[in-house]
Amino acid sequence: MKTNRRTAIALFAAAAVACGAAYAQQRMFFGVATGGTGGTYYPLGGMLAQLISNKAVVDGKKISATAEAGGASVANVKLLGNKDIESAFVAADILDAAYNGKGQFSSGVIKNVRALGALYPETVQLITRADSGINSVKDLKGKSVSSGSPGSGQYQLLTDLLQVYGMTRADVKEDLSSFTQAVDKIKDGNLAATLITAGVPTAAITDFAQSHALKVIPLSGPEIVQLQKQQPYYASVPLPANSYKGQTEAVPTLAVMAVWATHADVPDNVAYEVTKALYENVKIMGQVHVQGKNISLDTALAVGTAPIHPGALKYFKEKGIVK
Repeated sequence: MKTNRRTAIALFAAAAVACGAAYAQQRMFFGVATGGTGGTYYPLGGMLAQLISNKAVVDGKKISATAEAGGASVANVKLLGNKDIESAFVAADILDAAYNGKGQFSSGVIKNVRALGALYPETVQLITRADSGINSVKDLKGKSVSSGSPGSGQYQLLTDLLQVYGMTRADVKEDLSSFTQAVDKIKDGNLAATLITAGVPTAAITDFAQSHALKVIPLSGPEIVQLQKQQPYYASVPLPANSYKGQTEAVPTLAVMAVWATHADVPDNVAYEVTKALYENVKIMGQVHVQGKNISLDTALAVGTAPIHPGALKYFKEKGIVK
């Protein structure tokens, strides 16, 4: 029987649909919301998605994971609350605030968030140009400062920092740029300073330091002690010397743990497999970014008050870190 071109195309299309359906039946899809390309969530999230896709199988189906650039912690936890994505990277203080209805979530608690495990410490880096004349948080008064893109967890941090130094948001000219956008504005003289909370080294800051003299503002003293009483998730840490070009001395600052989170409706066996894929391949994560080396079962439970997903809990019990 002779087949004309139109019939052949129709047959091919039907076959492609059938193959696609069969392929879909053999795979399960799983999203990982990260952050902007200038931060640390993005490269680590990309490698995590690869690990899941290569290692995780549920009921004979491979899990096909994709990393998606997101709006950082606040936006990511809202995605989880709406079940718009299966997992996300979130700062521990933001996950705690969402679960308990505090801070930016005082009018909208998100009780369905669950933790898959803690990742690594995110360092608070308040950066400016070396010639800016800014030497302390108090010097930000009247200056332009970015608290990160809309949906960033740094919005609350800026509020808290200004408060302990006797200021409010009205005392600064606030900008809502991403890490990369903020750094570009500082280069051009259109922004005085920016808060960047991310794993060190942070790509956007590394880029800045290659072409401009960098200053990292210290965060220490009685004001910071007061902030830590309000936000106990922030620990005092040094930004190591030579983290960036020209930064030859350690700088006292703060850090908060990054957490890999999910929502309660993700099946237990899926949560188990993706958690296993991460913690049994941490060496590979360390090859993508130095902070990947800090992902460990030793700190996996440092997730705050949000419950750990039962699937992840099963894995941690098998590894002996939960009784």
